[in-house]
Amino acid sequence: MIVYLTGSPTRYGEPYFTEDNGFRADVKASLAAVTGGKAPHVLLVSAAPDDRGFTESVLKGMSDCIHASGIETASITMLERRNAAQAPQLVKKADWIVLCGGHVPTQNKFLHEIGLKELLQDYKGVVMGCSAGSMNCADPVYSHPELPGEATDPQYRRWLRGLGLTDIRLIPHMEQVRYAQVDGLRLFEDIAFPDSWNHRFYTFRDGGYVKIANGKPTLYGEAYEISRGAMRRVSEENKTYSFMNLIFISPHFPQTYWHFCAGLKANGVNVLGIADTNYENLPWELKQSLSDYYKVNDLGNYEEMYRAVAWYAHKWGKIDWIESNNEYWLEQDARLRTDFNVTTGIKNDQIASIRNKSEMKKYYALGGIPTARQIKGAEGAAKVKAFVKKTGYPVIAKPDSGMGAGGTTKIGDAKELDAWFAAHSADAQFYVIEEFITGLLVSYDAIFNAEGQPVFENNSVFPTPIMEIVHANLDTCYYTNKSVPAKLSEIGRRTVKAFGIKSRFVHLEYFQLDRDREGLGKKGDYVGLEVNMRPPGGYTPDMMNYAHQTDVFQIWADMVAFDEARKPQGVSAYCAYAGRRDGKNYLHTDQEIRQRYGDALCFAGRVPDALSDDLCNFCYMVRLPEKKDIQPFFDFVTALK
Repeated sequence: MIVYLTGSPTRYGEPYFTEDNGFRADVKASLAAVTGGKAPHVLLVSAAPDDRGFTESVLKGMSDCIHASGIETASITMLERRNAAQAPQLVKKADWIVLCGGHVPTQNKFLHEIGLKELLQDYKGVVMGCSAGSMNCADPVYSHPELPGEATDPQYRRWLRGLGLTDIRLIPHMEQVRYAQVDGLRLFEDIAFPDSWNHRFYTFRDGGYVKIANGKPTLYGEAYEISRGAMRRVSEENKTYSFMNLIFISPHFPQTYWHFCAGLKANGVNVLGIADTNYENLPWELKQSLSDYYKVNDLGNYEEMYRAVAWYAHKWGKIDWIESNNEYWLEQDARLRTDFNVTTGIKNDQIASIRNKSEMKKYYALGGIPTARQIKGAEGAAKVKAFVKKTGYPVIAKPDSGMGAGGTTKIGDAKELDAWFAAHSADAQFYVIEEFITGLLVSYDAIFNAEGQPVFENNSVFPTPIMEIVHANLDTCYYTNKSVPAKLSEIGRRTVKAFGIKSRFVHLEYFQLDRDREGLGKKGDYVGLEVNMRPPGGYTPDMMNYAHQTDVFQIWADMVAFDEARKPQGVSAYCAYAGRRDGKNYLHTDQEIRQRYGDALCFAGRVPDALSDDLCNFCYMVRLPEKKDIQPFFDFVTALK
């Protein structure tokens, strides 16, 4: 079912559906999708079923409006008192149901008499509300006083049971009713504002509308929210607003994550931040992107986090997303989603498959994706030694659950293996041991929609693996590719499908084999290494932006709000990263690097201390049109005296 909520589908008294905010074209497209391009059967539902003159006038006016809008129809029928008994047959036949405008309580009573809520349970067509019809789509319905005597009548019911097609409550016709009075009371300041302390209403001019598709509501056009006794603009003409409440955990770190929040705000999402620092310490850009903020003393204290989310649910209503986009908080994110029944992300029943390297193997196998052989440290030294007899040395020991290269050790012979077990006598059960594979470390980075299809893809290449960089204190050099190799894209998509991941930014790591390996593949094939169900770390998202002339933060925000990418990409190139470590004596000065690369230089600056083990202390990023220019850049930046 596709639902449209309007005050009026026309604007300025025009006798046809407005083209503003894409309304007419959108309705036509929805009808065509429902009917397969055939002329629709239209059912109008009266708001005054016992007023024959009014009903016939609405029938003629709406029929003329539909046809003047260029919409051919197979039939148009008005459902009112005389044919109320035929409601089940008429609803079943209709491709398009229009809930007409009028008096909300009168229409509401009629809707319940004909059982329309039940009749719409499995309806697959288009529903369009007009004024009172839009208001009655909600549950509960806010039926503000409208006729003389209603505002002062203690028996008048402002809250009614509705059709339950949405929880969005409208006050339609803003330009006509903004300064209207009922029984001497101002409709907005004296009635709606006081009623909004525990509720939220939306109002917009005729021509604006709300579309609900696949359960996701989007508001189009200039609109205002009325809540907690005040009114604020949430959308502008030819802009959209998504109605979502998203809790973003630790939006201040990494420092670039405020871009995710800014993208969400631009899409009309209420961004509700939770972090462990005072509000005044947040970056100005982040403050501008948050709708609300809750400080906890410890982001790792689940009781505190639970109270924070509960407070937001009480204050803002249903929470649609809980996200940190951070590996460190993945398990807690999943627990919060589970406890608050937030269905737009990974929950407890799925978290082990993406956090534990031993569990990842099972899902790689489901997707037919080769991986290095592996054994758990919990199997004990004897079984691990038997395993190594099959794989040969070296092997890699790494935490079963963890991120980055922390705790990872390369073991070269039996003596080193014995030493490793001696050093890990108390925690070997938390490690896995894998055969060592040589090849080029690459990543498949992508943003997937709710259908499990990528709306953005990227490939980064790491000539020196992060593990070696960290252990040997090397300079970090890697680059974002100009395009994603077809074979990598195919295996990346297959991996995401095997893990059942949707609506997510992913960072998947593979080895591209440097030689044929029995049981794994031919030279150039990809072998699964790790799945990371979050954006790549550090400055890689920025490098994607530079490489593809786009904004991946906004693309992710578009996926969240609209389930699609709305940010275009430009001409792609390579973006290379070269890091330097404090204390080393480099050949070329900062000024020389800046002079040499000029306009190609995208960024140069200090790296936060928390990221410096992996990414060095200072970095340079350049945009290069040719692959052959990447290594000379690395060499120039990292050359020592």
